[in-house]
Formats: sequence, C-alpha cells, structure tokens
Amino acid sequence: MTIRIGNAPCSWGIEFASDPAYPTWKSVLKQCADAGYKGIELGPVGFMPEDPVELGEGLAEHDLELIGGVVFRPYHDPDAWGDVLDGTVRTCKALAAHGAQHLVLIDSISPRRAPTAGRVNEAEQMDKAEWTAYRDRIAETARIGVDHGLTVGIHAHAAGFMDFEPELERLLDEVDDSILKICFDTGHHSYAGFDPVAFMKRHMDRISYMHFKDIDPVVKADVVAKRTDFYTACGQGIFCNLGQGDVDFAAVRQVLIDAGFEGWCTVEQDCDPSMPGTPMEDAKANREYLQSIGF
Repeated sequence: MTIRIGNAPCSWGIEFASDPAYPTWKSVLKQCADAGYKGIELGPVGFMPEDPVELGEGLAEHDLELIGGVVFRPYHDPDAWGDVLDGTVRTCKALAAHGAQHLVLIDSISPRRAPTAGRVNEAEQMDKAEWTAYRDRIAETARIGVDHGLTVGIHAHAAGFMDFEPELERLLDEVDDSILKICFDTGHHSYAGFDPVAFMKRHMDRISYMHFKDIDPVVKADVVAKRTDFYTACGQGIFCNLGQGDVDFAAVRQVLIDAGFEGWCTVEQDCDPSMPGTPMEDAKANREYLQSIGF
C-alpha cells in the first residue's frame, strides 16, 4: 500500500483566486515543501499561474507534484452555469498540463443553506426538477474532467446543497461511477453531523481521493447552535490541527489499509490567516501527527 500525503493552498487561507492579504503562490509552494509534503493542490484556479511553464518551474524548484484541483463554484445556481463551466475548463487544462490526477467538484455555499450547516433535519431541500438539473450540471462537469483524463470526485461541503450524507448518497446512486467518484473530506462529514469512518466503510469502493480535515467539537457545537456562517466558523478555529478534534484518524488509516487504498491524501485545514499561529506551523504539526500514526 502506498499512501502519499499532500497539502493544499486552503491551508494557507487561500479560498479564492486573489486577495491582497494572501501569501504569494511561490511562498505557499516553498512552505508546503519545507513542512515535509511532496504534493500540493492547485487551489482556486487563477491563484497559481495558468502558464504551464511558469507553474512547472515553481513545482520543480520545490520538488512538488501537482495532485489535483478544486472547482468550488455555485452548482446550485442555474444562472451561474457559465461561471461553473469556466472554472471547470480552466482547472482541467491546468491539471492536465502537469499530469495531475484529481478534479474535485464542490457546490459552493448557498445563502439558502448557510444557516442550516450541521442541521440536517432543518435544511431546505431542492424539489425534483431543481435537483435533476443540479445533478445533471454536476454530471456534465464530471464528464469534462474525464475527457481531460482526470479522475473526478464529488466533495460534500458545509452550507452547500451537497452537504449531508443522504444528498451525497443520492447523487452517487444517480450518477454513474464511471464518471464520478468521491473526494471524501473527513472534516466536512463531521461538520454535517455524520460519522466519517462509518461512511468510508460503506463507500470505499467509490472513494478515489481523500481530504484530511479535523473538527474542534466545541467550536462545532457552538457554530451549529448559533447558525454561524462558514467563513466566520473558520475564523473561530472550527478546523483544528489533525488529531486534536473529533475525527478518528487512526480508524481512517485502518479503513484505507483494509481497502488497499493507494494514492494521495491531502491535508486541507481551511483557516483564517489572521488567527494565532501560522499556516506553516500548522502544516508541519499536521505532517508530524500523520507520521506518528503511520502515514
């Protein structure tokens, strides 16, 4: 079994293509490598150079492999379809240029769902027609990824319409596994109120890629009770260092081993860079923790 551990720009607070407060893409690559990782995700398309030569030189300088990239766009909004397609095609081209494997699809935060993150019994549901169109948009972007030679995974995310376990399982039932796998995020599954290890045991045959994220149970209880928005919750430290929250990573590791999983598991510690400590310190601590339990 070969499991490789990577990291992602969101661990440095990178959520969108640009922000004056962000560190530079070169500094993120350097810190990722210095913290002990051999791979990194693309981050939101536009943050790293879309010129393959420029990005290729940066990756080579720090001996990093490009693992994959995320399309974090509003699949739930039919009026935003052009934006979704733009993000999909640009991300696919960037990944294919560097031989990356994983395209990750995430429905971004919806105002209709934001207040009920972690509240599965209260969350608004799409009607049949809306769901069908939503499902088909996800499937179409998945096909675009497959056409670019990528493995495509759906990623559940707090405060979007692909958040809770029943929604994820419904999508998996309705979209063929030849085009859509699962990028499984341990932290978002816990945020939603479900057991990540139990889900993994049921669906390892569909999981192609892992995002490692931990959840502070005290912060989670508070933000769910107060209906705190996602980015404020990040600023309050809901995503703690690995091994300090409620995700059982030793059990996660055992499920992966039992299934003979091979490939990348990427640390994703969504953070607010203004919080105490530094992303570099957290990245090193997370790598050391994973090594301590056998990753």
